Amino acid sequence: MLYTNHSGLPLSIGVWLAHDDYDYDDRSNHISATSLLKPLKQFILSNRVENDERKEDIVGRIPSSMGSSIHNGIEAAWKEHYRTNMEKLGYPQKVIDRVAINPTEEFLKENPRCIPVYLEVRAEREVDGFIVSGKFDFIGDGRVEDFKTTSVYTYMNRTNDDKYIMQGSIYRWLNPDKIKRSDMAIQFIFTDWQGSRTREPNYPNQRTLEHKLLLKPVEETESFIRNQIALIKRFKDVPEDELPECSDEDLWRSETIFKVYKDDKARRAVSGGGRFTDKREAERFVRQKGSGVIKTFPGEVKACRFCKAMDICSQAQRYLASGELTLRG
Repeated sequence: MLYTNHSGLPLSIGVWLAHDDYDYDDRSNHISATSLLKPLKQFILSNRVENDERKEDIVGRIPSSMGSSIHNGIEAAWKEHYRTNMEKLGYPQKVIDRVAINPTEEFLKENPRCIPVYLEVRAEREVDGFIVSGKFDFIGDGRVEDFKTTSVYTYMNRTNDDKYIMQGSIYRWLNPDKIKRSDMAIQFIFTDWQGSRTREPNYPNQRTLEHKLLLKPVEETESFIRNQIALIKRFKDVPEDELPECSDEDLWRSETIFKVYKDDKARRAVSGGGRFTDKREAERFVRQKGSGVIKTFPGEVKACRFCKAMDICSQAQRYLASGELTLRG
């Protein structure tokens, strides 16, 4: 048994959530493009945990299962029905006839006027003793695209732009024959979009949105890959308590809050002193009031909940003890 079902989900949903068709690679020197972007501590400790050592509750797989289902649907729509679907969208037959899905190099040479479209192709390269691989979502007109099923918050706050850029850059490093352009696109599919909020600043005006980004130069990308591999080699067998700790950004830590109380024994913050994100503002408030005690409430960390190495990570256990990490939701 790999999953628990403490949430009591019905079998009809449980079977869908338990399904996993990802093409895992068990070579000891293999590393995926997405793994290169993980915090070093998470990557190393996760490899020390046996698959059956920590059972995941099935409810935690809902976001990844939704994302996989949408990816699979897009892939099937293109590979199995692109002609019919392009006709529905009004494309002329002469254009549709030129489209080729995942064409071989020989086909491209024999059909120079074809329009190549690539989906879910895995590529790999060996570097510094490691096999680096990655499977992009979509390439059209020489531009790589990634489909992201996520919250509106991720788009509005650009929380993952740097990771998106490096992921796309690694795909180009792996596929220089297919990815010809120096820009990429994230195709957001929002899970929590609300039409009533579209008048708010920066709120997306529709449920899907294309977000364009510039890729890193190929030389810079390769330097990043080699540096990450060097760090993995260096810390691979280092004791857990000597590994570099995950940063606040890695941990998806929310903002630290400062509250002003009448004194140390007070249970409620004074009026107007209940929430400061800048300690200097809280100190200014105390000076204006003439008295008061500032208490610090560290931001909550969330990423640990989704790390399979949490049980053997002293950093995570420290946050559990302090209350900065909870296992709810």
